[in-house]
Amino acid sequence: MQNPSKQPNPCPVVLVVDDDCGVRNSLKFSLRVEGFAVRAYGCAGDLLDSLDPLECACFVIDQNMPGIKGLDLIAKLRERRISTPAILITGDPSAAVIDRAKRADIRIVEKLFLNPALVDGIRAACLQQPVSQH
Repeated sequence: MQNPSKQPNPCPVVLVVDDDCGVRNSLKFSLRVEGFAVRAYGCAGDLLDSLDPLECACFVIDQNMPGIKGLDLIAKLRERRISTPAILITGDPSAAVIDRAKRADIRIVEKLFLNPALVDGIRAACLQQPVSQH
């Protein structure tokens, strides 16, 4: 018999922001398979308008979006005193993006996701553990 006072741990919620519908849907599927609950947004404005940071364990944010770029979105979240861990995803980060992300202590995972770097990064973020850069 299950102890009613012990509730199972809910799935960590990951908020994904990417303007590419295919990438968004792929991330939603992949992360759900890995045991995460996922909410996805097509642009920074949608996330900022509906954000409830208490329900989020980690952000996964695309750098190259129209309007607000990923690092700028993370800066806006920090201005709102939202310190939830964030992972920046991008296809080919420039030296300036890498430098800015490093100074802001933001992990970058390059797109294509052919290795476990994204899932490992999310798990570490959910546990608030430091992750080595790949």
